[in-house]
Amino acid sequence: MKGDRVEIVVDAGDTTRTYEVVASRAGRRVETAVRRGVVEVSEVTRNGSVVRTARFMATRVLALVEQPVPRQDSSERSAERPLREDPQT
Repeated sequence: MKGDRVEIVVDAGDTTRTYEVVASRAGRRVETAVRRGVVEVSEVTRNGSVVRTARFMATRVLALVEQPVPRQDSSERSAERPLREDPQT
């Protein structure tokens, strides 16, 4: 969903660097994968095609923070409505 983002903190020798991959448009999401010593963070469309990818050596990654957009289910929406009192008969 638009607004999903992943922050990657990487060891750059004497300092650290922070990178962000953000789902920039509606219908896109951010996926992470760790394969063969490489961390891949990709922005993906609804049909699964990759828009852009960031790759980092897994030994250099200090932190990988996924920050999804808060989503509301239909059950959560109904819980937010105020309860009505039953009319007295």
